[in-house]
Amino acid sequence: MEKNLLGTNFITQIGILVHDIEKTSQAYADFFGVNNPGWSLTGARDVAQTEYRGEPSEARAKLAFFNMGSLQLELIEPDEKPSTWREYLDEHGEGPHHIAFKIEGMRDKVTTLERNQMPLLQKGEYTGGRYAYIDTFDTLKVIVELLENDKK
Repeated sequence: MEKNLLGTNFITQIGILVHDIEKTSQAYADFFGVNNPGWSLTGARDVAQTEYRGEPSEARAKLAFFNMGSLQLELIEPDEKPSTWREYLDEHGEGPHHIAFKIEGMRDKVTTLERNQMPLLQKGEYTGGRYAYIDTFDTLKVIVELLENDKK
């Protein structure tokens, strides 16, 4: 395997899958003594351009973000449509789903990871950028998410 595949080792986010985002968000808010951030719904297919395992996907999820210093905690409650979120939640239950890294050059990073037997699972757009989930579970025991924000 090549080395330094992402060009960074700074983890920016940990994603956790949940069945009930409202209940779990409140539990985290209480635990940390912070305000509950509420949740937002991911964009529809026409906006998010979501693809799962190479096919267009209508999947959506409720997301709640806790900014905890240099690390963001993301809670994810997926809908029932096919996605890495739904698949992982059904197979493994609630708990950690991914660790995320901010990167530049999404297409090149995905190509490099695929060349190293780490295939793209899901990708999509969000306001101001894009994400990609990479199947690194066999090697790293967790999914890696790449986050690329548009340059301002």
